[in-house]
Amino acid sequence: MAEFHVSIDHGFQVSGQGLKIFGKSDLNVHRLGVQPLIAVDEFRFSAGILNLLHAPMRVHRVYLKGLELNIPAREQRSEGISLKGRKIKIYADEFLCEQARLVINTLKPDKLPLEFDISNLEMGKIGPGQPLRFTATLVNPKPVGAIQSNGLFGPWQADDPRSTPVRGKYSFSRADLSTIRGIGGILSSTGEYDGTLGNIVVDRKTETPDFRIAISGHAMPLSTEFHAIVDGTSGDTYLEPVKAKILHSSLVAEGSVLRVKDPHGHRIALNVIVPHANIEDLLELGVRTDPPVMTGSAKLKTRFDLPPGEADVSDRIRLSGEFEISGAHFTNKKIQSKVDALSMRGQGRPKEAKEDVPDVLSEMAGDFRLANGLLSFSKLHFQVPGTEVNLTGKYTLDGNQFEFHGKARMQAKLSHMVTGWRSALLKPVDPFFSKHGAGTEVPVKVTGTKSEPHFGLDFGHKE
Repeated sequence: MAEFHVSIDHGFQVSGQGLKIFGKSDLNVHRLGVQPLIAVDEFRFSAGILNLLHAPMRVHRVYLKGLELNIPAREQRSEGISLKGRKIKIYADEFLCEQARLVINTLKPDKLPLEFDISNLEMGKIGPGQPLRFTATLVNPKPVGAIQSNGLFGPWQADDPRSTPVRGKYSFSRADLSTIRGIGGILSSTGEYDGTLGNIVVDRKTETPDFRIAISGHAMPLSTEFHAIVDGTSGDTYLEPVKAKILHSSLVAEGSVLRVKDPHGHRIALNVIVPHANIEDLLELGVRTDPPVMTGSAKLKTRFDLPPGEADVSDRIRLSGEFEISGAHFTNKKIQSKVDALSMRGQGRPKEAKEDVPDVLSEMAGDFRLANGLLSFSKLHFQVPGTEVNLTGKYTLDGNQFEFHGKARMQAKLSHMVTGWRSALLKPVDPFFSKHGAGTEVPVKVTGTKSEPHFGLDFGHKE
C-alpha cells in the first residue's frame, strides 16, 4: 500500500492509495511482472466507533476509484488468496466504485484475457455469503456505447468462479455501429440474463432502424431477437437461435461468437436459413446497385463466417451455401427484354420475340461462395418457359463486373428460333445442336457490367 490514513476525529475514517493484493505464492511483491489479484488506486470508508465493537462489523459506505480485479486462470487458482480458516465478517450498506476493470485470465494460447471496463459500479447490502445487488455502467468498445445493467451477483464462489450465480437486466441505447468498420447504423438493445458466470442465459432484442453495409450504403430497418448462452469467463457466446428481420424478410441463424487472439477480436460462425424472403431486400442490403437487379421470392441456406480484423465487413465476410429464387423479374429493362426474347425463341415463337410481349418470370437456383467481395457460383441454374441455362461464373458485389459461361437448352430446334431465310438456312444443322433430349443446346456467355450486359454464344470458350 502506497498510503494509509486513519482518523477518529469524526468517527472511524480510513483512506488510502495504491493498494495491491497478491496471491499467497507471490510473497515477494517487488518481483517484476507479478500481477496483483486486486489493485485499488484510491479507497475510503467510515464507521461509527460503536460499530467496530459489534459482530459482525458494519460500515455505511465504501468508496473505491480505479479498481482492478484479476481473476487467475483455472489452472492457477490454487495459488490465489486462501479463504480457509477464520474470516472477519464485515457488512457494508453501500459500495460505490468509479473506473473499475475486471480481467479474467486464461492459459489457452489462442485466447486473450477477457476484460470488462466499468465506468460506475454501485452495490448495496454487502456481506459474507450474500449476493451483491448492483447497478453498473459498462463501457462497450465496439460498437461504442454505454451498457446500463442492474441485478444480483453472487455469492462469490472463490474455488470455482464459473459457478457464481448472476442475473439481471440491461439496456444498450444509441450504440454507433459505424465504429465497426464496414457497417453503420444506431443500435438499441434490451435484454435479461440469468445463470452462472460460466453459463449465462441471455434473452435479447435489438432494433437498428438505419442498418447498412458500407459496400451498398443502403439504410434499412433491422430487428433481431435471440436466445444465447454466454461463458462470462471467456467471452464466448453460443446463439441458439437468432431471429432477424430485414425490411419484409426474415432469417434464422444458429452458431457462435468466439473470442480469438490472432487477429484480436471475435469470430462469428453461423448457420443461416432464410425460409422465405424478398430477393430485393437481400440484394439491397449487400449490393450497391439501385434499384436491386431483380425482384422475387428467395430461399437461402448458407454458412456465415466473419473473422475479426480491420478490413471492411464486406471484405471479411465469407459465405458458402445454396439458394432458390422464384418469380424473378429483372429491374433492368435491357436484361428483362433479352430474357423475354429468349423465352419466346426457346418455345419456337421467334416472331413474338420482336414484339412487346408481357414480362416473363424466371426461376433460379445455385450453389455459391462469397469471399473478398466476389460472389462465385459453382452451379447456377436459370429457367424461363422454353429455355433453361446452366452456368458457372462470378459477380462482384459492387455490380461493376460479372462473367458467366455455360450451356443453354431450348425446347425448339435451332431453325425454329428464327424467321425467314435464316430458318431455312439452319434446318440442315438442326441435328448437330439437338442434344440430350433438347431441341437445341448451345454454349452461351453472360458478361459485362450492370449497365452494359452482354449475352451471346460462346463457341470460343475453352470448356
